[in-house]
Amino acid sequence: MIQGFFVTGTDTGVGKTLISTALIHVLRRLGLRVSGMKPVASGCIDTDYGRRNEDADRLLEAANVSADYDLICPYRFMPPIAPHIAAQQEGIDIKTEQILQCYQKLQSCSDAVVVEGVGGWQVPIKEDQFMSDLAVEAGLPVIIVVGVRLGCINHALLTAASVLASGLPVAGWVFNQLDPDMQQLDAVKQTLQAYMPGTMLAEIPFQDDPDVEAIARSFQLSK
Repeated sequence: MIQGFFVTGTDTGVGKTLISTALIHVLRRLGLRVSGMKPVASGCIDTDYGRRNEDADRLLEAANVSADYDLICPYRFMPPIAPHIAAQQEGIDIKTEQILQCYQKLQSCSDAVVVEGVGGWQVPIKEDQFMSDLAVEAGLPVIIVVGVRLGCINHALLTAASVLASGLPVAGWVFNQLDPDMQQLDAVKQTLQAYMPGTMLAEIPFQDDPDVEAIARSFQLSK
């Protein structure tokens, strides 16, 4: 039974939120109650409803479980910089225990929780902890979003190797074309299919305005 996934990427800006929201739609179609979670977010804005984050907003909108915003995104920082640096600037200690408590509360009212990481797999969240440590504590299978552009093969294989070294399984990966002029696209895809663990869950061509519903329909994921 699917309990959820941890979505990471080969870098920042590779489409983690897009894939996470599409994945929520996929799981909802399987008849599941699904929550989204963005444990740590930078680049937030102050609103009439408090400090908000665009990625967390999109996860909340996609989900079919009503949850408090502080559970969905417990740590929110203003500057769009690495979270551990943003936390240091604001004098905040990111506590993994608090994040896990929020995750467990979401888990208790959901069939599945889609947790979106920040940046890549090894982004620090505090002096002695990384985003990968949080994924290990949650114990969720990992989906890797491969931002397809020059250098992506190396980034994808290094990310996958690090995930496997942590003891977590790679549930699959997504081929997300970022460069519209990417050369030898088919050869790159074939190389990734030959070396990446798990299956390619979706292939997303370059899109100026991605269609989340269409991406969800293209996913190869079963209950």
